[in-house]
Amino acid sequence: MKTVGDLLNEKGNLVISIGPNDSVFQALAKMSHHNVGALLVMEGEKLVGIFSERDYARKIILYGGASSETKIHQIMTAKVFHVSRNHGLDECMAIMTERQFRHLPVLEGEKVVGVISATDLIRESISQQDLAANQY
Repeated sequence: MKTVGDLLNEKGNLVISIGPNDSVFQALAKMSHHNVGALLVMEGEKLVGIFSERDYARKIILYGGASSETKIHQIMTAKVFHVSRNHGLDECMAIMTERQFRHLPVLEGEKVVGVISATDLIRESISQQDLAANQY
């Protein structure tokens, strides 16, 4: 069974991040530019939170906040669940489904080494199904 490490080796380990004192507007611009649905919130090398489209929808749009005036640390998810390179992809899918996450940071100790998304896992599942179908 493939691991998170295997997936990161295939897709790369680019981490798109933002600082906790940056504005929500800056985060949205960065997310749009990189075509991602979440950013890791970093203070230097330390992971301090995650900011997602869902945070924006639920905490800014719903309550009429101003994205240019609101800082990331005010609305980010501070309690970040993460996985290691050794986690199996099925286990990650179960975590995402149970906890309703779409993104999981990958850490080695305290160091961020990548991010996996639900889309990454779905693509991998489809690829494995195609591979199995072509073997018959």
